[in-house]
Amino acid sequence: MNTLQYQSGFGNECATEALPGALPVGQNSPQKAAYGLYAEQLSGTAFTAPRHQNRRSWLYRIRPSVLHKPFQQIANGLLRSAPFNEVPPTPNQLRWDALPLPSAPTDFVAGLTTIAGNDGIGIHLYAANRSMEGRFFYNADGELLIVPQLGRLRVHTELGILDVAPTEICVIPRGVKFRVVLLDEQARGYLCENYGALFRLPDLGPIGANGLANARDFQTPVAAYEDREGDFKLIAKFGGNLWEAEIGHAPLDVVAWHGNYAPYKYDLTRFNTINTVSFDHPDPSIFTVLTSPTDTPGTANCDFVIFPARWMVAEHTFRPPYFHRNIMNEYMGLIVGVYDAKEQGFVPGGGSLHNCMSAHGPDADTFAKASNAALAPQRYENTLAFMFESRAVFCPTKFALETPALQRSYFECWQGLPKQFQPTTNNQ
Repeated sequence: MNTLQYQSGFGNECATEALPGALPVGQNSPQKAAYGLYAEQLSGTAFTAPRHQNRRSWLYRIRPSVLHKPFQQIANGLLRSAPFNEVPPTPNQLRWDALPLPSAPTDFVAGLTTIAGNDGIGIHLYAANRSMEGRFFYNADGELLIVPQLGRLRVHTELGILDVAPTEICVIPRGVKFRVVLLDEQARGYLCENYGALFRLPDLGPIGANGLANARDFQTPVAAYEDREGDFKLIAKFGGNLWEAEIGHAPLDVVAWHGNYAPYKYDLTRFNTINTVSFDHPDPSIFTVLTSPTDTPGTANCDFVIFPARWMVAEHTFRPPYFHRNIMNEYMGLIVGVYDAKEQGFVPGGGSLHNCMSAHGPDADTFAKASNAALAPQRYENTLAFMFESRAVFCPTKFALETPALQRSYFECWQGLPKQFQPTTNNQ
């Protein structure tokens, strides 16, 4: 039984059933569950995690998850995992074109390609031209943040169904089984594999009660089950490698569930952008959608940051992102349009990597244009870029440094910046 319905809220305690009375009342594991179902708990945190951090859901399913044949290791393809040590990390600025779409039949899992990573996250690209047929997947190493750039996806999970399109995201928790169906002929996008603390909404601090991403705009699926038997494959990412097991039924057979550990989606166009209304360019942290915190306050394992359509009204200010060197490490991608600091060369589906203290900023043409622009209110339309920002240095993969998509002349975009110093003239 497949339905496409959602519940609102981020990290809420939810209860949903696809058949009436499938959820037990007043207890989690009755002696006999309704409809002959099996009760199973899925824990995303330690049992003893503090209540406000504890994530778990109770699933009432047709067959328990233990029912499959033994796993056998299979080829990883271009998928890599921590520790990222194929090649040394580099202080050089790196940028890539979009990878070509596959010509051979390729589903979501087969089309995964790793670009970089560290001990906290892995950064992957996906490209597919077919749905996952007879194959199911779960990741035991981390939760997955899917950022589509081309093509709509229908993600069938154990806990329900999520439709996700470019300008939307979805998060699949660690261990949750799913399959991806393509709603268009081709699909491409970005994938953040989070090994650290679960993504959550950032604190708002002096912003106050409202702004950025609102919890009520996140959507969690209602229960939807598949009751199918056949010769299927269950693929697991475990310990950095891919494993495959035979399974005689579709494992997305949860008829009812309750808890706060579930997949969710979010429409990035609902992000309430905060920006300056006087002068200066705000730090990119003001655009944080989700954060995976560490034990160091304010220093993230991963911040997911977006740069959406918005008004720019700052006075006497260089409006694009300024030249900077940062203790954090930044991977950027472009979903639609043009990024205001790189009007050439940074394309949808492509990416850039600027590691700790590697200088970066607007290219020479953007600097010249923005330095002389009339500072009237300006609307940035048809643009959506994002950033995975982490406290740990990103190590690119061997593939990422050898692919023809790597722009080996990227550094040249700054070589045209002229010396403008005039010690006897103040040109402000």
